[in-house]
Amino acid sequence: MSVTLTTKPSFSHLLRVFLRIGLLSFGGPAGQIALMHRELVEDRDWISEEDYLHALNFCHLLPGPEAQQLATWIGWRLHGWRGGLAAGLLFVIPGALVILVLSALYAVAADLNWFEALFLGVKAAVLAIVVQAILRIAGRALNTQFKQGLAVAAFVALFLLDLPFPLIVLGAGAIGMAVAAMRPQWLALKQGGSAPPSGPRPWQRTSQAVAVCGVIWAAPMVLVATTLGRDHVLWDIGAFFSQLAVVTFGGAYAVLAYMAQKAVHGFGWLQPGEMADGLGLAETTPGPLIMVTQFVGYLAAYRAPEPFTPFVAGLIGAGLTTWVTFAPCFLWIFALAPWIDRLGNAVGLKGGLAAVTAAVVGVIANLAGWFVLHVLFETVGETRFGPLRLYTPDWTTFDWRAAVLAAIACLLVFKANWSVIRVLAVCAAGGLALGLQL
Repeated sequence: MSVTLTTKPSFSHLLRVFLRIGLLSFGGPAGQIALMHRELVEDRDWISEEDYLHALNFCHLLPGPEAQQLATWIGWRLHGWRGGLAAGLLFVIPGALVILVLSALYAVAADLNWFEALFLGVKAAVLAIVVQAILRIAGRALNTQFKQGLAVAAFVALFLLDLPFPLIVLGAGAIGMAVAAMRPQWLALKQGGSAPPSGPRPWQRTSQAVAVCGVIWAAPMVLVATTLGRDHVLWDIGAFFSQLAVVTFGGAYAVLAYMAQKAVHGFGWLQPGEMADGLGLAETTPGPLIMVTQFVGYLAAYRAPEPFTPFVAGLIGAGLTTWVTFAPCFLWIFALAPWIDRLGNAVGLKGGLAAVTAAVVGVIANLAGWFVLHVLFETVGETRFGPLRLYTPDWTTFDWRAAVLAAIACLLVFKANWSVIRVLAVCAAGGLALGLQL
């Protein structure tokens, strides 16, 4: 691939433009990728169309939010490490600050009647938004019967067999790489492509990036271990979200059910409905949707604050969560960006990505099922039949108000084609009306 840069901005100009992008990056990854394309390819001609699409495909191979990693890669291409750090951070910081404020307000107001009623509507809207995400990804990803089978298998493995989410992602990737070598048509992989670039392989640049970014990633965890110990909630937060950062293929929706189940049933940090509240908050803010992790980290530390005050503990928990969630994103880009031309020709990696993307449809379907049960029913139990895990809702705790609001949200999303923020606003108002019996 030839690199075509028709205009190279000054570093200060890059800062101003990526700050603008960070403030306007609503609408999830699709909207964020489209925004960057308009700002950087169409309007300013900083990156060619070919380079932009090639880098986007590369970012799809990586765990983590692809839009943020694309911004980091563009900054790296324009101004090296300095540009990559600036672009990636400016893409994240505005949304992180907003989520931090909203998480703090949520922590102190969650027990108030009007606040609970407000989020009754938010949770109902989130159901429609998640269903929309399933249909969008399925329409793009499940273009062969084999991929459809992978999606069904992933759903069964998670919803009925309760297998670990990382196992599903890694297993799908391994299957995809094997199938790409033997039956690439099952994954609709295109044959051919440009020849890989000649010249020495950039091992030194990669090893330097891994060393530096690895130290940065681990630094706060070392501090927590030496000052508070590994039995403190902050260690649990950092370790869990570090693990999550490595397997976050397919975006926030793909890992949300796994994150919710661990946060609710594994660690006891949140109540079931609070995860839907957090996703609703993240949907209304700029930046990557995976920022919902900061909401979880804030509440987890806020509710087990010793030796800090709850507010200070919440700030530290949110900051630690954001750090270990996004530090790996910079590691992937700085370590692998020099290999982008070579990776673009790796059929095995393309097959692994295609299989993971197909499995993600089943993963998000599992999320939708989990949300439906915990939003519509106050009490949801589990029954085991050998390897099978079945959810058993208590029908006496059915919430008709949530069902009505979810139906309205579906009409607004699928029939009226309203934006996410408008749907959330209408459903939040409906929640206030029904929740407070106005």
